[in-house]
Amino acid sequence: MEINPIKIDADYRAALQEVEELMSAEPNSPEGEKLDVMVTLIEAYEAKHFPLNLPDPIEAIKFEMEQKGLTAKDLEPMIGKRNRVYEVLNHKRSLTLKMVWRLHQGLGIPAESLIKPAERLV
Repeated sequence: MEINPIKIDADYRAALQEVEELMSAEPNSPEGEKLDVMVTLIEAYEAKHFPLNLPDPIEAIKFEMEQKGLTAKDLEPMIGKRNRVYEVLNHKRSLTLKMVWRLHQGLGIPAESLIKPAERLV
């Protein structure tokens, strides 16, 4: 099994092409094992060169509200009384860990997205 490191963009494109060719490999076969190693290399290269920024926590909440047709009243069990909900949604109050957990459980928002500090908190 010959595997080369991914150092530059050309290496990355070649690795992607090789993975595409190996996609039908049987698990635990030499080709399947090479596929696993190649995918790991590609993921490491992508994490370093194409990092994904997590969304602002409040924007993540607003997105879920829009997607699910929720109102501020619907967030009360997760955040608190309506004035507290509006303070959070308007970047006037930070999320507590209890709020993060309840929003994660109630709306399915990844906790990592909710823990990131709000960028516009005053």
